[in-house]
Amino acid sequence: MSELRNNDLTVGLVPEIGGSLAYFCKGNVDLMRPLSDADRTQREVLGVAMFPMIPYANRIAENEFSFGGATYRFTANNPPEKFNVHGTAWHLPWTEQRIAADETVLELVHEKPDEPYTYRARQRFRLTPDRLVVDTEVENRGVRTMPFGFGQHPWFPTDADARVTFDARSVWILGQDGVPAERLRTPPEFDFTKSATLPRNWRGLCYGEWSGRAEIVWPRRGIGLSIEADPIFRHLMLYSDPKRSALCLEPQTNAVSAFTLISQGYGVSDVGVVILEPGAKASG
Repeated sequence: MSELRNNDLTVGLVPEIGGSLAYFCKGNVDLMRPLSDADRTQREVLGVAMFPMIPYANRIAENEFSFGGATYRFTANNPPEKFNVHGTAWHLPWTEQRIAADETVLELVHEKPDEPYTYRARQRFRLTPDRLVVDTEVENRGVRTMPFGFGQHPWFPTDADARVTFDARSVWILGQDGVPAERLRTPPEFDFTKSATLPRNWRGLCYGEWSGRAEIVWPRRGIGLSIEADPIFRHLMLYSDPKRSALCLEPQTNAVSAFTLISQGYGVSDVGVVILEPGAKASG
């Protein structure tokens, strides 16, 4: 594990566990759910504070999609789910190139001839006195033009009084197996434009036309944080489960199962798909 420091902000990194963050703290207050010693020993990526989603975010419905006259097939990678989710980067070890006490770069080169995607990914983490800056980049190193997507998957503490605010004009209602069933203008029941507490029931929603800003406040801790994302991150995934002590607000370029959606007639930019020719890059 390596650590970044600036003023009273600290970040722990575990490149060997999917290029992930182990913790993000202000003083002795956790701003993300910290990786436990047990999960670190077992290299349990679902226990980390944040992991990258590359070369796409969230699920691929039916574990396949067609693009450019070819059909690409995938295998389930997160049992008991039956669909492939979040790509491959979160299950692979990354390498680190330390730049300074408050800055580092993680890199992954993934080349598997028997898999649809060949790519290079980079994450640059930089701490300033009041923020963590994360730059995510993916490069198509394959021989075919391919649809890409990427995002970050943070886990935040869910105190009983935690409040969330963000503005998104649309929301995908996820049906059976967590794949899109219908897109709606955001109804009042799912609207967080005004600060609101977390829902009492399980909630997994993919928001579209996101403004790129979100806020979480923990009143009893006397602290909060804001998320600011570049326009390429058109979608925000909200995951909240009362049975788990974490909230996920996941900035991502693409909608859930976006590669399948474009084959159903949705526009590439509409669902946040990034088309990369061989050698091309995208970042945010």
